[in-house]
Amino acid sequence: MKFSKLALLTSNLTIMKDFYRKVLELSISAESDDEFTVHIGQTDLNFRESDDGKPFYHFAINIPENKFSEAVAWAKSRISLNSEDGNFEVHFESWNAHAIYFEDPSGNIVELIARHNLSNGSCNNFSSKDFINISEIGITVDEVIPFVRKLNALGFPNWRNDSEGLTPVGDENGLFIIVETDRKWFFSDKHARFHPLSVYVDGFGKVEFEKNGDKVEILYDKSTIRMVR
Repeated sequence: MKFSKLALLTSNLTIMKDFYRKVLELSISAESDDEFTVHIGQTDLNFRESDDGKPFYHFAINIPENKFSEAVAWAKSRISLNSEDGNFEVHFESWNAHAIYFEDPSGNIVELIARHNLSNGSCNNFSSKDFINISEIGITVDEVIPFVRKLNALGFPNWRNDSEGLTPVGDENGLFIIVETDRKWFFSDKHARFHPLSVYVDGFGKVEFEKNGDKVEILYDKSTIRMVR
């Protein structure tokens, strides 16, 4: 599956806009006093101003599978990479992928991932124009497996077997990363917390994740189908 749009919250709208436009050199497609939208390959990423604490998320961006080394050099020239155990890069053997992580001004944990199972190699010198799409968004819940079953019932299959700590749902072009509350995010000192968000799934519709009391609820609107450009 593919995400045509993600809508997230931020408490640092102006700084975030400058970061995505000037540091990552991405195109702002729409902006107003309380939100802006940036193109990340085939995905529109919308940030809306929020005064409810300091919301942060984890999302991953697919890059050409043959451009990981170039992407590392490109990123290091612009931003500080997150490290874990002294390493700035990670090889996910079971996923056949390499990744790096950094944080934006809102504390979002952003991942650039080269998935070698995908035939998306590029001959270009790497730049942010090679960002293909947002391929992961983290969803934090208290009980992972029951929540995964709700997504399965909507038609989203597991990509890996159930795990109480982290279960990916979807496929390598688009994954809901369902994680347990307080789990430490990879390459970060942050622990997973839920914050509201909306995801437009190509050809499927809008899926909203909201908190109702202690439970995260899924709201699905198939009338809002958007297609990847």
